[in-house]
Amino acid sequence: MNSKEIDLHGPLKKFFGFSKFKGLQEQVIRSVIEGENAFAIMPTGGGKSLCYQLPALMQEGTAIVVSPLIALMKNQVDAIRGISDDEGVAHVLNSSLNKTEISKVMEDIRTGITKLLYVAPESLIKQEYVDFLKSQKISFVAIDEAHCISEWGHDFRPEYRNLKNIIQSIDSVPVVGLTATATEKVQEDILKTLGISDAKRFKASFNRPNLFYEVRPKTNDIYSDIIRFVKGYQGKSGVIYCLSRKKVEEVAQILQVNGINALPYHAGLDAKTRAKHQDMFLMEDTDVIVATIAFGMGIDKPDVRFVIHHDIPKSLESYYQETGRAGRDDGEGYCLAYYSYQDIEKLEKFMSSKPVAEQEIGHALLQEVVGYAETSMSRRKYLLHYFGEEFDEVHGLGADMDDNTRNPKPKIEAQEQVKTLLTIVRDTKEKYKSKDIVATLVGKENAMLTSHKTHERAFFGIGKKHKSEFWMALIRQTFVSNYLRKEIEQYGVLKLTESGESFIESPTSFTMTADHEYSKTEAVGQGVVNSRQVTGDSDKQLMLLLKNLRKKVAKRKGVPPFAIFQDPSLEAMTLRYPVTMEELSSVYGVGDGKARKFGKEFLELIATYVSENDITRPDDLIVKGTGLKSGLKLYIIQNTDRKLSLEDIASSKGLEMEDLIKEIETIVYSGTKLDISYCVDAILDDDQQEEIIEYFMEAETDDIQEAVEEFDGDYEEEDMRLMRIKFLSEVGN
Repeated sequence: MNSKEIDLHGPLKKFFGFSKFKGLQEQVIRSVIEGENAFAIMPTGGGKSLCYQLPALMQEGTAIVVSPLIALMKNQVDAIRGISDDEGVAHVLNSSLNKTEISKVMEDIRTGITKLLYVAPESLIKQEYVDFLKSQKISFVAIDEAHCISEWGHDFRPEYRNLKNIIQSIDSVPVVGLTATATEKVQEDILKTLGISDAKRFKASFNRPNLFYEVRPKTNDIYSDIIRFVKGYQGKSGVIYCLSRKKVEEVAQILQVNGINALPYHAGLDAKTRAKHQDMFLMEDTDVIVATIAFGMGIDKPDVRFVIHHDIPKSLESYYQETGRAGRDDGEGYCLAYYSYQDIEKLEKFMSSKPVAEQEIGHALLQEVVGYAETSMSRRKYLLHYFGEEFDEVHGLGADMDDNTRNPKPKIEAQEQVKTLLTIVRDTKEKYKSKDIVATLVGKENAMLTSHKTHERAFFGIGKKHKSEFWMALIRQTFVSNYLRKEIEQYGVLKLTESGESFIESPTSFTMTADHEYSKTEAVGQGVVNSRQVTGDSDKQLMLLLKNLRKKVAKRKGVPPFAIFQDPSLEAMTLRYPVTMEELSSVYGVGDGKARKFGKEFLELIATYVSENDITRPDDLIVKGTGLKSGLKLYIIQNTDRKLSLEDIASSKGLEMEDLIKEIETIVYSGTKLDISYCVDAILDDDQQEEIIEYFMEAETDDIQEAVEEFDGDYEEEDMRLMRIKFLSEVGN
């Protein structure tokens, strides 16, 4: 059967409780089911795991998943067991198992119970395992963290290089490579080394629209600032990254004495302590992990609400990976970085003992980080450009989710200066890096310029009326605007693009903003607090009870709480108050399997809570709502179904818009579902809608005045009321 004919949405709902796929998931899964080799490049939090989990559960035989991370394997096995009636549906095969456990794994594979077998590459090398797997029905092989196969990747593992031969010796089965690394060189190396050059390629957007990016100056007040920030997220999970072990311990202790439940994590701790701290974080026994980069790669915790960088990382790729730990459930994710140029200087000193070529690459990567931290343009646009992705900073998803966009600096016309800059790059034969181009513009001699006699040219010092900082900011912005590119092989030498050459011939308007200048003495303010309140659930009391029960069940089952139900599912329960198995199955992210396996205790708790607190449930309201048969209400329902404009509906009934909206609110509050998306779409774009919906999801109250004030008057009251109607209709009805 053609994969196009295969229903994937039914199994998706049945196994995972989701009604729709994320991004490229469906395309990748269909490719796997068709038996094709596939290669998926998805950012952290993009849903890579589902691309092999769902087809494995649907197909005959066992899928082999190769992963370098024991912690990640364990988490995924726990999660898969959570949606199945049989513990043997997923197994780990690694060096930590004893003979009895290995026999159990093999027996479950033999009998067809096991759908997913997670193995470390070093385990797959063992001949006894290879011989056994040869004799079994293997559906496909998935290589997770596939960048480990490449010497050009940031996490090279030599044992990955032999995977091709091992896979071929087991069986001629489809191979799926998955990675979060976007570098072209790494991609090619992966395909070649795995022997799957014919693989269908799927590259997802690296944009995480739910993440908010902010950079604050790093001052002596940094600890009080961090404490203040973390206390705003009381009871929620977060990670704080530091560059050194010493700093990790220091920050963790300061947080602990200030009443914050925090633990350290770094390679200097013994394996037992690291595992304990990691489990406590997963099991919600601690709120905050303070860590070096040793922490994170193997942690698949979806409800991390903030990631703080106490120290700026060594590359934008590291920064992206680390911030990507936040908001993996598509809920709130706040990414706050503290920046001081002194930290950059420290990192440069650390590099001085390394080979020259490595130093050059390190310096080039660091300058990208500096550019990100100091830029005044959209941080999202800057970050995505680094990964080779264009972004519309006005209408793109998450366009307003950074501090620069929320608080824009004044812009100036810089057409003339851009032409001067591009001309200098051309006239110096495209052989200089940014700092040498800037030195040429401001007339500052250095060894590089004098060796090429650039200081003797007529244009030397042509831009001296502007500071070096101005020209550096302009270079960054012309780079993102695609007038300049950096030659990677030459460690950041600037080259003109075709667009840049065209600009010189016929200049157009170019507005720029001055970069931030971070000084040592600059006071740390509150910065931009996220547009939504950081606390608040639909029914806080019930949410607390559900979370406590989830933790209790999780401990009993020995799995992380999110393997039972994720936060968005609990929130949906506090909105709908399900009291039957059928109602629970229809809750977002639950599905039949989870409802049957875990639902009984949750349903009993909710039923007791509803009874004791005299709650009128939305489902009860729906029943009552069917009696809404007045002529006006019926007319509104019928004509919104026909997508008639609200102005026309109001006009035909002789109503003011205010009165019509009141009537619509009455209908929706009574439990009747109305689709007014077509009206909302005409006045608010996707990003604006998403922002308001996220606010209502997190707010303690649906009060319109509070909502308008929360957004500082960015939205009219009428627009906000229509969004509340849309939200209540979609979420509550």
